Amino acid sequence: MADAIAPDGRRDHFNAHASRRKSSAAVIALEKANLEPVDVVQDIALLDEADRRLAELGYVQVYKREFSWLSCFSFAMSISGLFASVATTFVYPLEAGGAASAVWCWLISGFGGMCIALSVSELVSAYPTSGGLYFTCKHLAPEAWVPEISWLCGWLNLLGQIAGVASTEYGCAQLLLAAVSMGSGFTYIPTNDHTVGVMAAVTIFHGALNSMSTAALEKMTRTYVIFHVGVLVSCCITLLVMTENKHPSSYVWTNVLPEAGWSPAGFSFLFGFLSASWTMTDYDATAHIAEEIKNPELKAPWAISTALGFTYIGGWLFTIVLTYCSGDIPTTLASPIAQPAAQIFYDNIGPAGGIFFTVAAFIILNFVGITAIQAGARTVWAYSRDEMLPLSRVWYKMNKTTTTPLYAVWLFTICCALINLVGLGSYTAIAAIFNLTAIALDWSYCIPILCKMMFGKFQPGPWHLGRYSFWINLWAVIWTLFVSVIFVLPTILPVTPENMNYVSVILAAVAIFAVGYWYASGRYYYTGPRVKAQLIEGAVADGKFAGMAESDAKSVTKSLTES
Repeated sequence: MADAIAPDGRRDHFNAHASRRKSSAAVIALEKANLEPVDVVQDIALLDEADRRLAELGYVQVYKREFSWLSCFSFAMSISGLFASVATTFVYPLEAGGAASAVWCWLISGFGGMCIALSVSELVSAYPTSGGLYFTCKHLAPEAWVPEISWLCGWLNLLGQIAGVASTEYGCAQLLLAAVSMGSGFTYIPTNDHTVGVMAAVTIFHGALNSMSTAALEKMTRTYVIFHVGVLVSCCITLLVMTENKHPSSYVWTNVLPEAGWSPAGFSFLFGFLSASWTMTDYDATAHIAEEIKNPELKAPWAISTALGFTYIGGWLFTIVLTYCSGDIPTTLASPIAQPAAQIFYDNIGPAGGIFFTVAAFIILNFVGITAIQAGARTVWAYSRDEMLPLSRVWYKMNKTTTTPLYAVWLFTICCALINLVGLGSYTAIAAIFNLTAIALDWSYCIPILCKMMFGKFQPGPWHLGRYSFWINLWAVIWTLFVSVIFVLPTILPVTPENMNYVSVILAAVAIFAVGYWYASGRYYYTGPRVKAQLIEGAVADGKFAGMAESDAKSVTKSLTES
């Protein structure tokens, strides 16, 4: 009799819903064999190590594994967009507490972000699938709670990714229009309407690029990190050399100049955490392309941890350089282009240098948008594979030519463009999108981290934190709780409809939808991450699959993924 390696069990009430699924002779045969209904049966001898591990987790390999060490690292680096992300969010610590807020908040917040990144890396190594941290809930939470916990984690992660891409695309538009304004001698002043229009065009362009094959995306991705690091180093050197009147160290490290209206000033200082928290997030983006990576259990966590480590150190050093060269902060904040970093480039390097580095930041933020849409589309596809989203059968379809989920790509792209329409109301509403990114994504990571700590079901992969794991996990959760409280508060006082922090409103709206959808429909069919593959050792070769005919055995080895 052939040995069967069965994936984790599903909830007892699965059979009550199984009748709703598409039946076939192969499924009937599998049920007769007293195994779970699955889409594909795979022979262990025919799989490489990565595909075998994916099959053990319950999924069949669909994508081509094209991503190498370099492209994985470049992908993870691009998600943070260090140079451009710091440039677009530098306004928040300056407004919150001045020079000292920018420097100290990055150091403190970056450490908390690194703990989250290391915790995520450990989980990704153990469970490398396109579902990312959402999928890990199946293996970390008590079986009876898996549907509810994975549902909550999944919706938070998807919301955070949409908000992250939306804020990235808005930042792209801001930087491009800032460069145009510089080129016009500031006779052209960008408006909210112009920014939203450019944002929509850039978002559609990034969606079009993500309609290409995995091989084409991998070739593009591997070049990002080289350009990125080159721009970062050259900008820091240029600013330090060409800035004549740098601030003294006593000013950079101790001056608190709150411009947001909060009292006492120390409380306003805390809003400076947003810059590092927004830059150092979307840690699991690399996990969402795990099924396109060779040896993902090693490459994905290595890419996440090293790229975020570089972002932490490099981002802090770049922030210090900007702060030393920031000039009169109230004047810099009053810039008509609303981009303090771009204004610093212009004031210290001159019009040509200012335009060059602002356009370079725009290009780098494009890298962020392209990679983030790829990760987001794979998330939509993975959730649809588990039948979590409305119309899952549509979003799960793979294009025959590119072998990528084009419907998922464009669903995600359009959602990102639509959420940015709040920018037509006020710029402060866009700040809520930035805040939402950090809150939603970080909590989608902390839910499985908490499950890992509480329930003791975690089985480490080849990349793990060893004896330091618990304490790093603990600080990741504590830090996320702390900054979540800060990020839902209004950043400017007194509060008006124009400067209100709308992140709580958006969170509430999505929570109402997710909970309502769960009780109205989801709880009747969603049982958590699904089993799509069965791994069998020598079954087809021996012809001993519990009485299954050879024709049936062959039929279940064919993927049911629709083209």
